[in-house]
Amino acid sequence: MASAAAAHIQQGSLSAIFNSTDDSNTTTAQPILQCVQVKPLGAQQGAPERYRVVFSDISNFVQSMLATQANHVVTEGKLRKGCFVRLTKFQASQVKGKRIIIVLELDVLEELGECDKIGEPKALELKTEDESKPQSTTISSNGFYGAKPQQQEQQPQLQQQQQRSLPSRAGGTSSSAHANIYPIEALSPYAHKWTIKARCTNKSDIKTWHNKNGEGKLFSVNLLDDSGEIRGTGFQEQCDLLYDLFQEGSVYYISSPCRVQLAKKQFTNLNNDYELTFERDTVVEKAEEQGGVPQVRFNFTNIADLQTVEKDTTIDTIGVLKEVGETSQITSKTTSKPYDKRELTLVDNTNYSVRLTIWGNTATSFDVAPESVIAFKGVKVSDFGGRSLSLLSSGSMTIDPDIDEAHKLKGWYDAQGRSDTFTSHASMGSSVGMAGGRNETYKTIIQVKDENLGLSETTDYFTTKATIIYVKQENISYPACLSEGCNKKVVEVDSGQWRCERCDKTHPKPEYRYIMSVNVSDHTGQIWLSCFDDVGRLIMGMSADQLMELKDNDDKAAGEVFQEANCKSWIFKCRAKMDNFQDQQRVRYQVSSASAVNYPTECAKLVDMLRLYNID
Repeated sequence: MASAAAAHIQQGSLSAIFNSTDDSNTTTAQPILQCVQVKPLGAQQGAPERYRVVFSDISNFVQSMLATQANHVVTEGKLRKGCFVRLTKFQASQVKGKRIIIVLELDVLEELGECDKIGEPKALELKTEDESKPQSTTISSNGFYGAKPQQQEQQPQLQQQQQRSLPSRAGGTSSSAHANIYPIEALSPYAHKWTIKARCTNKSDIKTWHNKNGEGKLFSVNLLDDSGEIRGTGFQEQCDLLYDLFQEGSVYYISSPCRVQLAKKQFTNLNNDYELTFERDTVVEKAEEQGGVPQVRFNFTNIADLQTVEKDTTIDTIGVLKEVGETSQITSKTTSKPYDKRELTLVDNTNYSVRLTIWGNTATSFDVAPESVIAFKGVKVSDFGGRSLSLLSSGSMTIDPDIDEAHKLKGWYDAQGRSDTFTSHASMGSSVGMAGGRNETYKTIIQVKDENLGLSETTDYFTTKATIIYVKQENISYPACLSEGCNKKVVEVDSGQWRCERCDKTHPKPEYRYIMSVNVSDHTGQIWLSCFDDVGRLIMGMSADQLMELKDNDDKAAGEVFQEANCKSWIFKCRAKMDNFQDQQRVRYQVSSASAVNYPTECAKLVDMLRLYNID
């Protein structure tokens, strides 16, 4: 069987994909290869599973990555080690100095069976003269489009000179001007001289800011191609230059230089570890051919399943618009700015309903007839009222989309849904408790670390009983504004004058508030916890104002207060979340509340644990 299957494999096809300069080469248009390894990659919570695959053409092997839309060949058990495949659509790229193939579509040739690795394939060696050139290639069933002949390579140089003087163009550009197209999925800080062809699926409003460091403005867009999505942001001049150029639904060529950096997950709902920042020389051109790039891609969660989705998770959902509320206005506690909001009620064929909130201009300009089907991309799950949804600023909605899910919902609603009764998630809030709205989950410190709490995109909550072994004395408090409900940091601009930028007020003195770091320990390990003012007062036995005054007047007495705080045990209710600090990601464990150990209660818990061991 191995020899029969080997006859179908096109030896040398991998080398031709990356090294050939002849775009008439058709042997690599749909190469037949052997799969010699399939390995799942660790996916973030709420994100689809990713798979790394190694393909061999007997002569060479190459690392490959399955695009998420091709995951079904693994989950259905078709793509296995030793099988044979035909790649029908893929993109060859360079990532971190290595050549990989992003597989968009493939056929598993089950008639060829499975066998052990054929031959002794070697790692692919590439032509050294091509090392400084972008190697990305777009390949589909239409044929092979590799590097252009040498006489055409002079054209991009002239084109680049023109682009230097005009970083963005409103005029259309054909794909022939961009021979080397990178897939979004292959972009990284190590990729250079790339061009992507992507559809703008969402464009934000222009946002402005003003603080002590100055003022500015920005906007962002979501960009989509066959391989994935990525967020791009333009600041200041790039905001002025590119905002009108980008239009939702249109396709663009975007070429480096353009900064690729770690994504700030608090500002995006896209499944990509990186994001783009448009720079002065970034080239953005509207494509003449608006086809060949997918429309908005959804990964729907039905309304009934919201109860199983973690709080603060970002999802896509689709439903029939049952009710439309009136526009109302709320005032933000943090910025004191008013925000318009409108509440919608969605239902689907699971016979559940959910309340979804839209904000700002989307709320005030909302003019959709009830009983329309709406697909939402990028909504945040809340546990308020059992389960509710909120459309993020980076999210979008599509009215009556031309997709199968929308057609099915419309047919169901017209046939029976209009007269059905629906269950609300508000009646299923029994799992939500009084303490912060969550059940207490007791963890030892080793469990917190072993279970990787805080490493997912969502916040993890836990309760632990631990003893303080050290209180960090440096930066234990900060000077806060005296205005009620503000608590922002104030700056001493002159003797006896402390200014708050948020309130635009000056106070004769600040109120110091705790921002403590404490090292705690139990019988399994130790961990650093961050504590704010309420918890700090409990631990130190005095306010931060009193402690700062004591440090100024009697440093020895202040030292004794710190010593007194050590070796005391507390019940800490905490949350763990990934935090960005100086471009480094780390897990931060923040204490939301603390209480003294109730020894009778703790003894009862220990007795219950001992009973689990069936000890007489």
